[in-house]
Amino acid sequence: QVQLVESGGGLVQAGGSLRLSCAASGRTFSSYIMGWFRQAPGKEREFVAAISWGGGSTYSTDSLKGRFTISRDNAKNTVALQMNSLNPEDTAVYYCNGKRGALWSETWGQGTQVTVLS
Repeated sequence: QVQLVESGGGLVQAGGSLRLSCAASGRTFSSYIMGWFRQAPGKEREFVAAISWGGGSTYSTDSLKGRFTISRDNAKNTVALQMNSLNPEDTAVYYCNGKRGALWSETWGQGTQVTVLS
């Protein structure tokens, strides 16, 4: 099982951009579908985007398409989330996760906090 560490969060003004990164340990990273999730205060954790093993296919929540882009670098064992045109509703802790079967891992990292100021 890969271990994941998220980074890149911070404070940003509405309309700004951030690029989150997730570093994975282990030799089997390229065999995992990777995803980003987020949890806003008082809300359930929700799916943001996912990317296939080789990076050729991506999936994202309809409401975020056009603003958020997921990518991965299997040579560096990293997955990134480029977030543009941020608004206060994007404020949340962002997590990455991986899966090889049908279910996402039950183990979550610390996440990285994103706060968008109006």
